[in-house]
Amino acid sequence: MTGLSIVIPALDEERALPRLIRSLDALDPQADEVILVDGGSKDGTVALAEEAGFRVIHQDPKGRARQINRGVEEAAHPLVCILHADTILPDDAVSIISQVMADEKTVLAGFTAILEGEQQTRWLTSLHNWAKTWYAPAIFRPHLFLKGCRLLFGDHAMFFRREDFLAVGGCDPEMMVMEEADLCVKMTSRGRVRLIDRIVRTDDRRVAAWGGLKANWVYLNVGIRWGLGARKRLGDRYPDVR
Repeated sequence: MTGLSIVIPALDEERALPRLIRSLDALDPQADEVILVDGGSKDGTVALAEEAGFRVIHQDPKGRARQINRGVEEAAHPLVCILHADTILPDDAVSIISQVMADEKTVLAGFTAILEGEQQTRWLTSLHNWAKTWYAPAIFRPHLFLKGCRLLFGDHAMFFRREDFLAVGGCDPEMMVMEEADLCVKMTSRGRVRLIDRIVRTDDRRVAAWGGLKANWVYLNVGIRWGLGARKRLGDRYPDVR
């Protein structure tokens, strides 16, 4: 199985896009296509994406889950990577994704995320986020944990086969946050969900804006509510940061 589409759900990401574009230009080999699904940006996001040669799709109504669904539906290739605008892939990401997905038992996977900014690397928050991929399903979905479920989030640049994503109905379009974790639960019905031992680097803008303690409290609070079955209004507890 060959061919990779990178799907970027975006909203007002003018500040993050130049770094992302440089990193995607450095991929070796290159992705077969890059799709930016815009949720109604008011800044220069669309212009930058078009100048970079991305395929731009406008999604209304907005919402990251809806934008992901639209991007996967429009993707022309069998493998898809969902990449946030503030996350940087390793140069050999395309080869890594192809190698991981060659295992038919793996239905979805993601990279290990390190949060970093201009001033520092957020080692403790990164460690907690890594641990959460294991302990969250073990606590809240133990039967799925034993089947190989791990909970991945947007920072992990998760990837999968397009056909599997469509088969489970994609992301819940009504979810404003935790849509990736929810997808992991659904995808476990078709195979194993993995966190691989290769790193992506994600901007620490939320931690920088909120502070370390508040950031980890927000992540934990939203995660626990989701784990206990909450779906509506989770986004109200996850302030937007650009």
